[in-house]
Amino acid sequence: MNAKPNIILIITDQQRFDTINALGAPWMKTPVLDRLVREGTAFTNCYVTSPVCVGSRASLFTGMYPHATGVFTNFHPWEPTWVKWLADAGYHCVNIGKMHINPYDAKGGFHQRFFMENKDRPLFLDEHPRALYDEWDKALHARKLEKPSRYTRFTADADGYRSALGTFSWHLDEDMHSDMFIGDNAVWWLKERKSTAPLFLQIGFPGPHPPYDPLPRYLDEYKDVDIPVPETTEEELAAQPPSHGALRNNMIRNNYDSVSWKERPSREELLRIRRHYAANVTMIDDKVGEIMKTLDERGYLDNAIVIFTSDHGDALGDHGHIQKWTMYEGSVKVPLIFWSKTMVGQRRNDSLVQLMDIAPTVLEAAGVTPPASFEAKSLWPILKGEAEEIRQEAYSELARDHIQTGAEYMVMRRDARWKIVYYLGEPHGELYDMENDPGELRNLWSSPDHAELKERLVKDLLVWSLRGSITSRQQPTPKPQQPMLV
Repeated sequence: MNAKPNIILIITDQQRFDTINALGAPWMKTPVLDRLVREGTAFTNCYVTSPVCVGSRASLFTGMYPHATGVFTNFHPWEPTWVKWLADAGYHCVNIGKMHINPYDAKGGFHQRFFMENKDRPLFLDEHPRALYDEWDKALHARKLEKPSRYTRFTADADGYRSALGTFSWHLDEDMHSDMFIGDNAVWWLKERKSTAPLFLQIGFPGPHPPYDPLPRYLDEYKDVDIPVPETTEEELAAQPPSHGALRNNMIRNNYDSVSWKERPSREELLRIRRHYAANVTMIDDKVGEIMKTLDERGYLDNAIVIFTSDHGDALGDHGHIQKWTMYEGSVKVPLIFWSKTMVGQRRNDSLVQLMDIAPTVLEAAGVTPPASFEAKSLWPILKGEAEEIRQEAYSELARDHIQTGAEYMVMRRDARWKIVYYLGEPHGELYDMENDPGELRNLWSSPDHAELKERLVKDLLVWSLRGSITSRQQPTPKPQQPMLV
């Protein structure tokens, strides 16, 4: 057996925190993830550094906040740093599925990449400079199947497309659904692998990112399930910063990712969206179970760490929004589970952590000392039961892009009680008492009673940003150390 543990990092796309039965979502059907929660360590307050795919993933794979990486939008080029360090430390590094490296087909330090990025995006190079044919596109073409997208769906039934609000039932071969395709390929690759080198395997599921398109049999499981849906009032909308209205309008006009949004969806429409979304999560749960079974049968789990998480969440109608690009809990809070037969205890931790804290945690397990430039912090003190927390605040950043056009830059600070969102150059902002208003329904930004608190929190954001600018100038110089033994 290798002294260095195998490391399996499973990342879904756009999976919000309240999607696992064992973590307080009784409407969800997630038996595999429930088992990982029961037998491992679940972090119930994990925040992403940016509520957008590439900004969040770049932080995870560089160990720094967006203001240090310079990666704020899905169009910024980037590649991981610490995957190569694992390779240099003797790991066989493989990616199957979505990584969202930019350009999509870059190696990113991996020995092998079987990338699948293009769930609903155009393939015409003159219209979309990042587009290309990925493994899924090639498989669909080999079957002579036309990939469903916003274009094919609109052409087939324009009225039905508009009223669907992003919900569709998968109608092609089951194994050609993007999440099934990734899960099946991961199982196949694991069964074929012959190397004895320690494994770093990153599996990226494209779902439950829209379009919300589960297989019919999974959707049937939620046919009569009552899932909580939000009720957004005019008062709440009026208290939001103007950029929120601009974001909603953009989502209505441009139907990103096959979601033709509307101003005030009904309760029935929101319930349909959430049932489709939940069914997609259950479908992924099944595939994770197959992957875990294969890992166990092949002997990988005897010395392994399995990590399950997502890059950001989805509003699903919360606060009048769909998808991400805001700092509400549904957008910036994600599941994070560590599981191991021998290295991780059975516990639940409610302290604040950041998604990028996975980075130094993985490196230390592999025998690599994280560099001084990392703003990420190791989770091992919590995983070993030596500490209850490693942070007292969590931060998230977002800059203007082609979808979030209303704000030049916004940054969130969250502590145990307060959440503040500062908008650069604007008099508007957000301030929530998360202890007494966990639903973020009462924006206290303009409250005279909270003016002093608001000023203090804004100053903290300034100090945090300046400190990060200095820290990021320190060159990453990872050093080998003894790997954790089991």
